Amino acid sequence: MKNAAQSSPLETVTAITNVRIFDGEKVIDSRNVVIKGETIIAVGGDLPANAMIIDAKDATLLPGLIDAHVHTSIGGLRDALKFGVTTELEMNGDFTERGRAIQLKNVNDIADVRSTGTAITAPGGHPDELLPDGDEIPDFVLKELEKLSEEDREAMLAAYAHDHEEVPQVTTVEEAIKHVHTQVENGADFIKIMIEEGTVMAAPGLPVLSDEILKAAVEEAHKFHKIVIAHVLTAHTSQTAIDIGVDGLGHLFIDRPEHTPKLVESIANSGAFVTPCLVLNSSILGNPASDLANDPRVYSKLSPEWIDILNSSFNTFPQGNMENSFKNVMDLHRAGVDILVGTDVSPVPVPNLGGLAHGASVHHEMQLLVMAGFTPIEALRSATSKPARCFGLNDRGRIAAGSRADLVLVNGDPTTNISDTLSIKAVWSKGVQQRSELFLPI
Repeated sequence: MKNAAQSSPLETVTAITNVRIFDGEKVIDSRNVVIKGETIIAVGGDLPANAMIIDAKDATLLPGLIDAHVHTSIGGLRDALKFGVTTELEMNGDFTERGRAIQLKNVNDIADVRSTGTAITAPGGHPDELLPDGDEIPDFVLKELEKLSEEDREAMLAAYAHDHEEVPQVTTVEEAIKHVHTQVENGADFIKIMIEEGTVMAAPGLPVLSDEILKAAVEEAHKFHKIVIAHVLTAHTSQTAIDIGVDGLGHLFIDRPEHTPKLVESIANSGAFVTPCLVLNSSILGNPASDLANDPRVYSKLSPEWIDILNSSFNTFPQGNMENSFKNVMDLHRAGVDILVGTDVSPVPVPNLGGLAHGASVHHEMQLLVMAGFTPIEALRSATSKPARCFGLNDRGRIAAGSRADLVLVNGDPTTNISDTLSIKAVWSKGVQQRSELFLPI
């Protein structure tokens, strides 16, 4: 008789029993979850006679985690899955529907991904200030390429080329509209605009498109029923983004002017969500993620290069204060704004983009939300049901009959101790068990 690792997911029925269940919103009374194929078929109730039983006493079952702000690669998607992050949302890159069909064909051991395609920015605007000069591939990229299979190497080169190719020029309303059309034709799942003048990135004076051009892009995207996310890092650009009608803010303003309550009220009244990326704010302020890097639950799963990245930081705005970010995110949370977990991690380990790593930083972000004042359950919602709802991913983010079987089993109880999310026993993606410390009977 075959065990779960050998059986086809379409013929395997798995019952996870005696487990504490956080269903994406709350801890529920049911103690059993049954998976068949790619889908959760029951939560609670009697166990099927043909089910393979996994006794998960003293463990907690979570929906697969969602990182609502990344820049990724096949390697990044693999690392994410190791940490129970079953979906990454790419906020400038090539994993649109067309890109996924080409680059991810027959690649199964990775997190699912959705993408904006190429973000709308001014010529020479963000993120140009973060990219190496010239056409030569840097050493840190070459090192990563050496570790990959030929197929993965080609895909990573394609992703790198996308990030470094000449961005289509957007200087007029007409060009902005054309850009939106191009991304939609490529199968972009949502649209992103850049409003970054460089203040907190140690690059003051970055070119930014006019409000008129950005507003035209937002309105065009909405005609295609695409949500629009704005890159913003200051209070002023955050207000601009809300005024032109975006659906979400991809970052939390780091500066804190005296009249922030008006901005908080404006964001709340607009219905926009916020992906604060506190892990990025911390890095921008000069704080490495060394405690995370030194956690054996983290360094056992990441390459030395990524550990080195966690032990470094952006450090472009050291005059800032993390307490301001904590207060800002709590002000928004109390005002009813949906706060989503995101990290803004780079596709490959880039030396000057420190403090972040795929998968691991999602757990760090939840920890920082709890430090800011969230309850552990509120932080878990921000990494599961909330991003699924805000991005219209109605098949995930919850543990419920009919949902996609993206699941994370952890030791302990992260609904009371958020650090327990890192104590991973098993991960399922579309019903397929990816890694396990469980004994599976035959």
